[in-house]
Amino acid sequence: MKAYKLKGLSCPNCASDLEKEIQKIKHGENAKISYNKAQLTINEKVDLEKVRGILSSDGASIVVEDDGEHDHTHGSLLKWYLIVSAIIFFMAIFLENAIERPFLIISMYVAAMALSGYTTFFKGVKNLSRLKFNIDTLMTIALIGAVSIGEWKEGTLVAILFGLNEYLEGLGMEKARHSMEKLLEVAPKEAIRIENGVEQVIPIDALKVGDLVLIKSGETIPSDGIVIEGRSSVNEAAITGESLPVDKEIGESVFGGSLNNEGVLKVEITRAYEDSSLAKVLHLVEEAQETKTPTELFINRFAKYYTPFIIVFAGLVMVVPPLFFNASWGEWFYQGLAVLIVGCPCALILSSPIANISGITRNARNGILVKGSVFLEWLGKIDTIVFDKTGTLTKGEPHVEKMIEYDKSRFLPVAAAIEKSSSHPLAKAIMKKAEGISTLLKEPEEIRTVSGQGVEAVIDGEKYWLGNEESIGHLSVPNDIQADIQRLKEEGLTIVLVADQKSILGCFGIEDEIRSESKTVIQALKKAGIKRTVMLTGDHQQTARKVANQIGLTDVYSNLLPEDKVEKVKMLAKDGKVAMVGDGINDAPALATADIGIAMGKGTDSAIETADIVLMQDHLGKLPNAIRVAKMVNRLIKVNIAIALGLKAIALLLTIPGMLTLWIAILSDMGATIIVTILSLTVLIERKNKNGQKAGELVHE
Repeated sequence: MKAYKLKGLSCPNCASDLEKEIQKIKHGENAKISYNKAQLTINEKVDLEKVRGILSSDGASIVVEDDGEHDHTHGSLLKWYLIVSAIIFFMAIFLENAIERPFLIISMYVAAMALSGYTTFFKGVKNLSRLKFNIDTLMTIALIGAVSIGEWKEGTLVAILFGLNEYLEGLGMEKARHSMEKLLEVAPKEAIRIENGVEQVIPIDALKVGDLVLIKSGETIPSDGIVIEGRSSVNEAAITGESLPVDKEIGESVFGGSLNNEGVLKVEITRAYEDSSLAKVLHLVEEAQETKTPTELFINRFAKYYTPFIIVFAGLVMVVPPLFFNASWGEWFYQGLAVLIVGCPCALILSSPIANISGITRNARNGILVKGSVFLEWLGKIDTIVFDKTGTLTKGEPHVEKMIEYDKSRFLPVAAAIEKSSSHPLAKAIMKKAEGISTLLKEPEEIRTVSGQGVEAVIDGEKYWLGNEESIGHLSVPNDIQADIQRLKEEGLTIVLVADQKSILGCFGIEDEIRSESKTVIQALKKAGIKRTVMLTGDHQQTARKVANQIGLTDVYSNLLPEDKVEKVKMLAKDGKVAMVGDGINDAPALATADIGIAMGKGTDSAIETADIVLMQDHLGKLPNAIRVAKMVNRLIKVNIAIALGLKAIALLLTIPGMLTLWIAILSDMGATIIVTILSLTVLIERKNKNGQKAGELVHE
């Protein structure tokens, strides 16, 4: 399959019709035209000349990359045609009463009409021959009808206004497309590979895992990798949406698409470009444009029946008053033509896609990948958010919250000596607490892990124990120490004791550290309209309840296995629209079960693949804003539909007193299209405060 950029696509329905025509030719059965991306994807075996012929029948064509043309060429020509048409039109009006040459005036009207409406006319005639009724057919009938009853002035005005409407419609979609394309331009095209000490510029697709690349100051990192030489700050905004630079040094990972701010980095590639984070981001963003929401599907079905209904209604308007009420045939024929123009479903069809593309683009700019318009719509409807605890609301890194020393001279040194060589997460937390404490004792002469208890070690001939309460079974614990242990347990802390053969030297109270932004995020979610915030965790009840209370969750369920989380999500879904946020392999089933699955971008690949929405940051700070954008899009779509149908309803009501004119009809449609387009594009606007921070964005520390 090969993709071609298109220009001149006039509307979503026209794109769909062209797609069906191309699918009828040999090898064209899998052809696909994306109106949103202005792109044709087709089998390379297809006769391209036949495809060009089908496209040209609707004024569309394939953009040749080398000819310097752009998708807006058609729009630029149409703009000049409209300007010239308007000049001729006003000259004809001015000269109409000044000279007595009707033929000259009519010729000027015809010229203006032809310049602004010739493409519509020819497409409409072709559709009429096939008994195919769409917007072009309706306009063509209206133009022929206006000319047939001598309404040259109004017919010309209709052609110019419809051309203007088509131009503005295309301009609005082009703005949305351009915003999306600008987002996709971050992909690097080349990389500097170092092989045997020689630097060579190669295409990005030629990069392989294990290649060593050089990234100079101001250059884009070509693919995911690990820094093996150099130090610099890197802007990861293209991936995570975070504008603040991140310091990188030897041994640290970098994302493809990130910008090297200063210094020179040598990076070993760990993923080929097509498997990199950037490639995944761009693929998800492109695919997101093609899904249709339930609202869009409903609008398309409605438009399918709406247009034939308008044609029948227009016919009734033309014949019923003259036949049954002795009204003027000419007057009501004119009214019927105006009704046909009101039947154009442009604004209605555009009420949803531009708003959805704008919403997806805005979220993508902020590092939030919505995998489709349908998920954006659902995100705006959710009222319950379910969170995994570890790695989502907490950092997933244990830290020492409290410490009780009974033997200050030996407690930390012994703990440090035992845990120094361990890679266990609890050991890392203890070593961090013991940082700066000199180990007065030698390395353990003997060390043994006891399953379910902890560690036994011999240091300087003396035996020590480090672990849970079971590890100190050889001791009789004094009441005051027992009370201390019980108090720490009631606070939801994990207990780690250090003891020798005679007594307990001290006690660590360890917990998974809560993310600094978690409480603020929960508060912001409630302001955004989320009614229930729920935590699911495999931890015991005391720890889970402590975390829930600290950050302000409404519900918490503890001691859960992965399958238990799925059942809880199903239970919550009975009472509302549920989103699940997680980052681990064990979260994938629950993410798939929820109405919307939201994964942390720096989590596991399985969670990211399963989720419907991906937060490319390692925190939740941008989630409330993503929900606000989704709700804004949903509100705008409802407003757009109301405007599109409302203005048409008003225009149709004017037929009752016989006040509907051709220019009022076209203005009702054009006005609706302009309003719908402008409102949809407002989604892309992001206000910033004095510090340059986007409005509604939470600061992550």
